Amino acid sequence: MIDSHGRPIEDHFMTQIDEGWGSGPSARYDEIAARFRSIFEQIAQSAIERDQERRLPFKEVEWLREAGFGGLRIPKAYGGSELTLPELFALLIELSAADPNITNIFRSHQGFTEDLLNAPRDLWRDEWLSRLGGGEMVGSGFSELAGAKVGDYATTIVPDGGGYRLNGEKFYTTGSIYADWINLGAVDGSGEPIAALVPTSAAGVEILDDWDGFGQALSGSGTARFKNVRLENFHIKPNSARFPYTTAFFQLVHLASLAGIGRAAAAELSRHVGARARIYPRGNGAASADDPQVLEVVGRVRGPAYAAGAIVLNVAAALQRSYDANLAGIDPDETNIHLLAEIELSQSVTVISKLILEATTVLFDALGASAAKRATALDRHWRNARTITSHNPRIYHDRVVGEFAVSGKKPVAVGYRKIITPFDTTSELA
Repeated sequence: MIDSHGRPIEDHFMTQIDEGWGSGPSARYDEIAARFRSIFEQIAQSAIERDQERRLPFKEVEWLREAGFGGLRIPKAYGGSELTLPELFALLIELSAADPNITNIFRSHQGFTEDLLNAPRDLWRDEWLSRLGGGEMVGSGFSELAGAKVGDYATTIVPDGGGYRLNGEKFYTTGSIYADWINLGAVDGSGEPIAALVPTSAAGVEILDDWDGFGQALSGSGTARFKNVRLENFHIKPNSARFPYTTAFFQLVHLASLAGIGRAAAAELSRHVGARARIYPRGNGAASADDPQVLEVVGRVRGPAYAAGAIVLNVAAALQRSYDANLAGIDPDETNIHLLAEIELSQSVTVISKLILEATTVLFDALGASAAKRATALDRHWRNARTITSHNPRIYHDRVVGEFAVSGKKPVAVGYRKIITPFDTTSELA
């Protein structure tokens, strides 16, 4: 008998890694994930210790880099794995279950990869695809505390002799402290947007570990300062365009992180309940593991984690359609395909945020006061989830969905001023 992917049913049952979270997004997914699962397990084993000691995961990031995690979407011709977007996001969920800090560390890197995949096919694109396929890593340099809105820059990149000079300061530079390059947005001498890849080792670059959030504390999301940093022509992006599904992509990484947090919370809760010797005086069994009301709480944590993962993969499929349409040169105004990807994302934000915030709170109802001990670190799941949802404010997504449903109004791209197709070097205001 053959399954829907064309594989013998018996092979499917022999190879599928499910554990109740659902099958992967493709027939080859488990083969892909097998390359990283032992690393994810090692990362998970020390996640509590890192959280309690506030130890940045340089070693763990390096494990992933050496295994090719930075090249997941890069074409094989450039040394990558050529994954689809659903395959990428399924892996990000698994990594987030091990440690969502590390997912956030790779967020800008994966986003810059999408920039390249959607960019005009030229020597600049080839150069950077080869660099990323070879293991180089990119961090974030777009947000500024002084700006009134996301995408407004005080940082400048101006011509200087045969090159450029960079000056300014960025915050929320997630991943940059671990990276070789910072993907940075600025304005040029005339106030027009300009983007560059800045070497983290360059003279005048200072990256601080000063992010003091109570969650995602190890993501390296603090300050980066640039004082008269010398840039050459090849550091400057040919234009400041981002890929057409930019907003949805970066926000979906956060939702994948939440789904992974839910999985980790559900797994740890199950282990604690199974090992718990004490019972409540009003309990319904000889052990917590036999108490139907305690088991109900376990289900109330696991179910939302499952739902969050399923939603993430469904939105990832919408992003894949947007990517495919862009590569095919399809006019987005004719299909609304990029718009619909944004809407699917916005429809998911409040749902997943609420599911995981509630799940990471209600889990304590099954365990008693001992669950509050610092050694269990169960609070880190809520802290990480709350921090991520604060980066992805759901109130605006609900409004966007309502406006679209009632009047068909398109969401406004946040912080990304231009779009391009991979076969056209022109750009237009978004």
